[in-house]
Amino acid sequence: MGEKKRKETAKPIFVFGRKNYKFMFIGLACIALGFILMSGGGSDDPNVFNPEIFNFRRIRLAPMLILIGFGIQVYAILLNPEDANNKS
Repeated sequence: MGEKKRKETAKPIFVFGRKNYKFMFIGLACIALGFILMSGGGSDDPNVFNPEIFNFRRIRLAPMLILIGFGIQVYAILLNPEDANNKS
């Protein structure tokens, strides 16, 4: 009887809830997509200039996605999980 009660009270308590982890993965996906969009545009020959390095996707869109991803990460960390863990 005592061992059963001990197992019931020894349930693992996680710092974040399921909702927090969903937002964290969404933020990580935004950050990864931003870095993927920023890559490329270089030239194999160092004597040839490629103006594709300065297009809208690499200068504006990719850094904006990365900053939005970091903002989502901060939101995910500060979000209060509404699980059974918090009802105590």
